[in-house]
Amino acid sequence: MSNTATAALWIMMATMLSKVLGFFREVVLATFYGTGEYADVFLLTLNIPSLIIAVVGTAIATIYVPIYFKTKEKSGEEGSLRFTNNMINIVLVFSIIVCILGLIFTGNIIEILAVGFEGEKFDLAVKFTKIMFSGVIFLSISKIVSSYLQVNDNFVIPGLVGLPYNIIIITAIVLSTKTSIEIMAIGALLGMASQMLFQIPAAIKKKYRYMPYFNLKDENIKEMIVLMMPILIGVAIGQINIMVDKTLASTLGDGPLSALNYANKLNDFVMALFVTSIVTVIYPKLAQMTQNENRERFIDTIVTSANSIVLLVLPITVGAIVLAEPIVRILFERGAFNSESTEMTYNALRFYSLGLVAMGLRDVLIRVFYSLSDTKTPMINGSIALIINIVLNFILIKPFGYKGLAVSTSIASIITIILMFYTLKKKAGYFGLDRMMKTGIKSLIASLIMGIVSWFVYNMSYSMIGTGMINEIISVGISVVIGAAIYFIIIKLMKVEEISMVYEILNNMKRKIIKK
Repeated sequence: MSNTATAALWIMMATMLSKVLGFFREVVLATFYGTGEYADVFLLTLNIPSLIIAVVGTAIATIYVPIYFKTKEKSGEEGSLRFTNNMINIVLVFSIIVCILGLIFTGNIIEILAVGFEGEKFDLAVKFTKIMFSGVIFLSISKIVSSYLQVNDNFVIPGLVGLPYNIIIITAIVLSTKTSIEIMAIGALLGMASQMLFQIPAAIKKKYRYMPYFNLKDENIKEMIVLMMPILIGVAIGQINIMVDKTLASTLGDGPLSALNYANKLNDFVMALFVTSIVTVIYPKLAQMTQNENRERFIDTIVTSANSIVLLVLPITVGAIVLAEPIVRILFERGAFNSESTEMTYNALRFYSLGLVAMGLRDVLIRVFYSLSDTKTPMINGSIALIINIVLNFILIKPFGYKGLAVSTSIASIITIILMFYTLKKKAGYFGLDRMMKTGIKSLIASLIMGIVSWFVYNMSYSMIGTGMINEIISVGISVVIGAAIYFIIIKLMKVEEISMVYEILNNMKRKIIKK
């Protein structure tokens, strides 16, 4: 697993840089606007272009890779380059059409996505959306350029696109407090454009050159459309899930929507850092093993990937539940983000974290099904998850408010992963579930012990050192270090095989830091 660990490490480091800056962006927004109406409007409208691209872009990126290699083998560099340019030009035309429609029907979009927005809040959301909607064009092209770089073994630059994006938005948030609130929306649009522009020099280094080639009848495009339709529907369902939560949260007044967003960002950081890093590397390997009919290695890769995610994410889940309050207070509580905002956010974080492991395993199993040329099963499971989430949302929102929305998401994720395991067993037979269960139980035991120790250490340290931001950071830091050490010692004593890959990633990271 040496090559996999090294590749995952590079993606992890690039992702960490982008995500840390992304967190700083959330902190800056929370400092100046807290969980008030301006924050609600900005966060909702910022997600609208991303929602469209997350649906189409993810489907394109998933199918692009195998078709690119197939075209390259059949027609050489020139053929694969022509295919890439055809994709760019088709997506560009599609994006422009979507952009025009979005600008025409902006009011209707906000009415659907933010049913709780009224008066000035609604008008501001419409204005922000009109400014940001052109970002669809930049984000669309950026997705294809990212895929082109990844198939040419450049994983770092796509992982760093968040740097210019977040720097520009942070600057815009600060400037908006001194000039006009609309500066935030303009900054978001410029940030989206920067994601595309940031990658172009790297693509040119990988021998990319633009061609004005446009052919809807190309066989590769036809194949891509057929394969991507179930993925497109599945991803769309996932994004609808997110927007349903946001729409219902918007009916709860000022605050809950932003609190759920901040909590979700913390979970997204974990997902992007550990889950996405591993999944990005294993997907091509799984596809290749399927073609070579190497079943033993195929199963080993599934088990190792799933167990590595459990070993990394489960202790983080327990840690997030135990230390949610001080973590949120350290990261966000300043300026307009008061103690009430902290309470809403750490409660949301705890309930979202319950489904974190299930979400990570879901991403692995989705790639497993795709590698088996089955794009329908993830779509069906996504549909079931959507129905479960919506039903639970309406059941739980009345007694529990915003907490009910977070709980619904976690329960839906857990039920979905159980269904996916069941479906995979029916489709592929034995795939190492017993080995996953064995590692999962060991990790759960170690994580619970770690959580108890971390809680006692934090409270003891906090009572000894005292209050204040610096003291709280020290208390959390001590509890995390001691808790992590205990977790890895227990896992090592339990002789969990996949811990070697985790150690390899950490040791590689340590060597990189020492060299610098």
